[in-house]
Amino acid sequence: MTRPLHDAYTADGRTVPSEAFYAIACDPARHVVVEACAGAGKTWMLVSRVLRALLAGAEPQQILAITFTKKAAAEMRQRLNQWLAEFADMPLDKLVPELTQRGMTPEQAKAEAPALQALYLRLLQHGRSVQIRTFHSWFAALLRAAPLQLLQQLGLPSQYELLEDDQRAVAEVWRPFHQALLEDPSAMADYQALVMRNGRSNTLKALVSALSKRVEFVLADQQGVVEASVPDFRSLVPELGECATPAAALDGEAASQRWHARSSLLGQEKNKTPRAAAEKVVEAFLQPDLEQRLQQLRAAFFVKDADRLTQHLTKFDAAQDAAAELERLCLAQAQHESWLYQQRMARLTRVLLRCYAEVKRSHGWVDMNDIEQTARLLLQDELLSGWIQERLDAQLRHLLVDEFQDTNPMQWQALHAWLSGYTGAATAPSVFIVGDPKQSIYRFRRADPQVFRAAKEFVRTGLGGAELSCDHTRRNSQPVIDAVNAVMLAAQQEGRYQDFRAHTTASDVPGCVLALPQIARPEKPQEDGPRTRRNSLTTPKVEEEEELKQRECRQAANWLQRCVQAGTAPEDILVIARTNDRIATMQWALAQVGLPAHKADKMRLAEAPEVQDVVALVDALISPRHDVSLARALKSPIFGLDDAGLVQIALGVRAMATAVAGGDGVRVSWLDWLLEQSGDSPWQALAGTLRRWQGWLQQRLPHDALDAIYRDGDLLARYRACTPASQRASVVERLQALPGHTLALDGGRYANAYHWVRALRGSDPTPAPQAGGKGIRLLTIHGAKGLEAGLVLLLDTDAAKGRARTMDVLVRWPGEAPHPDSLVFIEKASAPPPSARLLLAEEQQAEEREEANALYVAMTRAAQVLAFSSAEPRSGQPASWWQQWTGQAQPDMLEADAQGNVGLPSAGWPGIGKKEVAKEAPCGQKGETNPWPVPARGADLLELAPLAAHASRGAATTQLLARDPQLQLQGRMGEAMHKALEWYRPHAGAAELVRQQQALQQLYGLDQTQGDTVLQQARAIVQGEAGWAWDADQLDWEANEVDIASDGKVLRLDRLVRRKAEGERPACWWVLDFKSSLAPEQQQGLRGQLEDYRQAVGQLHAGEPVQAAFLTAEGRLVVL
Repeated sequence: MTRPLHDAYTADGRTVPSEAFYAIACDPARHVVVEACAGAGKTWMLVSRVLRALLAGAEPQQILAITFTKKAAAEMRQRLNQWLAEFADMPLDKLVPELTQRGMTPEQAKAEAPALQALYLRLLQHGRSVQIRTFHSWFAALLRAAPLQLLQQLGLPSQYELLEDDQRAVAEVWRPFHQALLEDPSAMADYQALVMRNGRSNTLKALVSALSKRVEFVLADQQGVVEASVPDFRSLVPELGECATPAAALDGEAASQRWHARSSLLGQEKNKTPRAAAEKVVEAFLQPDLEQRLQQLRAAFFVKDADRLTQHLTKFDAAQDAAAELERLCLAQAQHESWLYQQRMARLTRVLLRCYAEVKRSHGWVDMNDIEQTARLLLQDELLSGWIQERLDAQLRHLLVDEFQDTNPMQWQALHAWLSGYTGAATAPSVFIVGDPKQSIYRFRRADPQVFRAAKEFVRTGLGGAELSCDHTRRNSQPVIDAVNAVMLAAQQEGRYQDFRAHTTASDVPGCVLALPQIARPEKPQEDGPRTRRNSLTTPKVEEEEELKQRECRQAANWLQRCVQAGTAPEDILVIARTNDRIATMQWALAQVGLPAHKADKMRLAEAPEVQDVVALVDALISPRHDVSLARALKSPIFGLDDAGLVQIALGVRAMATAVAGGDGVRVSWLDWLLEQSGDSPWQALAGTLRRWQGWLQQRLPHDALDAIYRDGDLLARYRACTPASQRASVVERLQALPGHTLALDGGRYANAYHWVRALRGSDPTPAPQAGGKGIRLLTIHGAKGLEAGLVLLLDTDAAKGRARTMDVLVRWPGEAPHPDSLVFIEKASAPPPSARLLLAEEQQAEEREEANALYVAMTRAAQVLAFSSAEPRSGQPASWWQQWTGQAQPDMLEADAQGNVGLPSAGWPGIGKKEVAKEAPCGQKGETNPWPVPARGADLLELAPLAAHASRGAATTQLLARDPQLQLQGRMGEAMHKALEWYRPHAGAAELVRQQQALQQLYGLDQTQGDTVLQQARAIVQGEAGWAWDADQLDWEANEVDIASDGKVLRLDRLVRRKAEGERPACWWVLDFKSSLAPEQQQGLRGQLEDYRQAVGQLHAGEPVQAAFLTAEGRLVVL
């Protein structure tokens, strides 16, 4: 279902042409709030408005653009700089349409074109840049300007370290918290009561939840909201006003007579059920504990899981009478228990927050919540706000906020406090807010769509601005957008979603929507005969869910291999899953078929598998009884033992324990056994290595010990040899970062390996370095937000809903309110406080909407092809993504052949990456050409056998480079020349060439002279004997850095082209290998490698001529 294009753009509720829409959106003098769908060009609008503001005379530092991640800020900055550089090289007549697309009239555009052309030079001469920041970096700047008195009032240090991840502070709070409990008997009593009721683990979970909601708790507590959120039971059942507890209503002679009278009536019935209830009433009133008495009466009359009369008692008047009283008492009791829990949790949370503040003070830490709170107070305080506003007035003329749906109430309160001071004033900075509530998926970070609605209302009524909306995307193919519309409109019709409007698209690229065969859950085998015990040493335990996950990922990986063989570049494939666990399995499955892939989500250094291997090794050597750590290290690439080797060690340890004192209570560790090996033992060499490394760790600082272990064990080479090529650079870079990390962690204060391991395994937030990963991207939904790909595959789409929330905190914070109006601690979402049932229903409705938002975000990442994959759940999931997709989107249901291989759609495979210019694109941007083009029609691609994990190439060369600085420099310059040829464009302007050289120098650590040499060599090649290989008129296929699978290996070709036929010369494939050496044809190894490349291409294009040649740095074409 689609709408006409003219309905896609509105301004203040009225339909307008797209030209009028962009004229308003890009006008830097107007206050504007924009709600736009995925792929509508929201960031394009924001950066265009920045451009218009600069043209209107604003100084760069007077413009503040805010977004939510450092990555998004960097991309926004890069786009602005790229535009400025491109516009500087454009002729004036080409600049006029660029400006008209950004809302100017043709006359204005013609007049401003010279200024736009000169803008890049003006900004370079100015020396200042546009402020493009995250909310937190801007708030941190305000914090640096805060008076010392305010910092002291908030308990913040004047000299501080900003904690971007608060897990370090959270990890350290528990020891002082438990000490505080020991010193406060009343707090200890509260804690013990919670542990008795819920257990130690659940009590800790409740406190962690409270700590995560510390901002909301403090603001609500200051206003008395915490106390009022769960009222006393008497407010729900006023007739119990004289009772100290609900159960007290069962005390006294009147209650006894009332209940015994009911018992007498029920005891006279013929049926056994009422007589049994009568007996239980008598038993209950023999119970002196009133709480227990109430529970016994409830068990006598009500069903187990609900406060309603059991079916067998409904026809007896006495039972109905008893049920009416019991319902009131049970309601009151549930409220009373919730009130007690609320009071205890509130008191303990106050203690916990005091300890948390003390931990931060002792370390000089300030977390993100602190800077948000300080910014809000600075901008709301009557005395301070005037001073801050004067400073902001002098600095800012334009405020722009991207992805506003991710804003939390605290951030909005700070912005609102500043901007509301200008209400009705002419000096307010122009405000531009853009976002999409349908993409709000960060509730765990307190993001709330209500905030976006509050901001829209403020811009419209408070600032007199315009409200725009756009439901026209430039990203998705028609089949994809039709499927999105079908799924979202169906959810809206069923009452699970609101405010969705059907989308239209400007994209006319081919596309399709698919569903892979669902992985069937295996039937449980019938057990014949006695059950046999599994030997855990030799037979792994097979978990049904784990097996299903692996089967789904294997099927998906095999299918993606078919897609790549059909011409889709791995870089244009995005795999999205709900959990990192599924991502890790998919990465393994892709490695099995030889496809390059990388996890693109941000990862902590301590989470990297190779880092965990090294940490496990260190842990085993300094804590000899940590057998699991040693087993991991032994099986890792550090030693490379297989399962059989581990079993031998385990059996040896068992025999040694038996031999020592008859095995009577003797504990022998794996390390003990290995270090005992000597003489002719096959483990002697390993024992010697472990003994040597253990000594280094005991005698040296962690950094020096690790450095020695790396060199002695040749660890980097070992990991290079067993890591797929696509991941090799990242793995080595993370391993290289680890020794230095021992010095950086907490200022290098961990002087021994034991404390360093404990800190790293605790909550160290150090991010893992990421070398530029190539290949298929693997991301969670949150990580994929803001990205797109030609082919998107969603995994695990029929997953069961998570368990009901327990030990949690419910918060309601209206977007326009300065503080939450309700904060409730709950033990079980299935049994909330009676007074909070409406609040819980609102929370569940918000969760359902966010689940729908997540599905919308996932679907709209696909530019051309969208595919769903799933494994059969244990029970039906009527509103799962898979059920919505197969029921509403009408995808092409792919089928597996007899061998279980899933093919491509019968209607043909779209040329992913071959994007046309989107119609009516306001930005005038051409679709980016995929670096891996689709083969020419008629070129048959052989289906290749699945590949094993990539083998290492040139490990010895890598080691030699590491030891010879001159060879290392030559290697870097050679890689830089490859990259320059990959970036080559025939008509690149001078400014672009300068940027390329600067980028090459930065990427490969080259100086100016070396960078000049690299570009001269690249220029010599493209202007030399093989210049035709970059002439589009002579080619019908071309690509750089092409991976080809052959004989279980992945070969990477520098350049592969298909030269057109001319006269008597037939069309021919050319394999071109760039070499900086003067005579590569004289080196037998290089000739053999190039011949392998030629044969691999010949396999793919059987029957077609294939030539291979070296391209040398002086421009020679040396044909093999």
